[in-house]
Amino acid sequence: MDSPSLASLSLTHVHYDPADPISHACAYLALVPQALVITYVALIWSTREVEILLMFAGQMGCEAVNWLLKRTIKEQRPPQMHGKGYGMPSSHAQFVAFFSAFLTLFLLFRHNPHHPHASSTHAPTPYWQRLSWPLLSMVSAGAVAQSRVYLYYHTPSQVYVGLLVGVLCAVAWFAVTSAARHWKLVDEALDTPLARWLRLRDLVVNEDLVDAGWERWELRRKRVIQQTGMNDKST
Repeated sequence: MDSPSLASLSLTHVHYDPADPISHACAYLALVPQALVITYVALIWSTREVEILLMFAGQMGCEAVNWLLKRTIKEQRPPQMHGKGYGMPSSHAQFVAFFSAFLTLFLLFRHNPHHPHASSTHAPTPYWQRLSWPLLSMVSAGAVAQSRVYLYYHTPSQVYVGLLVGVLCAVAWFAVTSAARHWKLVDEALDTPLARWLRLRDLVVNEDLVDAGWERWELRRKRVIQQTGMNDKST
């Protein structure tokens, strides 16, 4: 009996030149969207923050827009590329552009940390340091986008359009979520039985992201000490 034909799961399958160190690095950059999805899920599960859930929902919506655009435009990838599927716009570029743009909008216009009970062991993160995070995300997004051209998965125009669409999706979704917050729709959603069962919360907007994490670590450490009877030196 003939063996059945096999298909390849190309989710993380990347062609690169093993003799070229830059090509090798670009192959790893191609895995950034998958790493971000894992980060999204881990943060949602561990923090139960609705803001992260909203950002992830917008990210998936941006992916749906990319799926529709590719099958509407139907532009082929560069002839040097051995993979399948349409190339306009680049999904990698669109993904990282949405993430970088939404993160920037959040930190500049929505994130407003205050400290009525500030930690005595860790100073709140100043505004200039919070600005460095969007800059770092923009540089990273640019590196991921450029890697798609370097590996011949996309033409420059396909990458530029992907970046533009990703930014537009981020701005549009930020406006939608801002309106939902203004009209108290987020608060109402958090008061539903499902949200209470999932233990969703909305604190990250008014928390210092570094200071809050440090305080939670201190609380967990003290709880372990109380439960195990260990002293501070043993930790």
